[in-house]
Amino acid sequence: MKTLKDAAVGETLTVRRLNGEGALKRRLMDMGFTSGCSFYVRKVAPLGDPVEITIRGYELSVRKNDAECIEVE
Repeated sequence: MKTLKDAAVGETLTVRRLNGEGALKRRLMDMGFTSGCSFYVRKVAPLGDPVEITIRGYELSVRKNDAECIEVE
């Protein structure tokens, strides 16, 4: 199982599943992470937190803890 936390800069990935529950899962879905949605990994901060991606036409920074909840393929 690969998560967004493990993604490398320059990869284009597809959301497979969200593992969070309750408010976390709802917040991720509101940001645009839904099954089958593809996104591009733009940057990763020097210490690995946060990860900057382009999803649905806008840039988004995701914390490492939240990135662990997003399964990708």
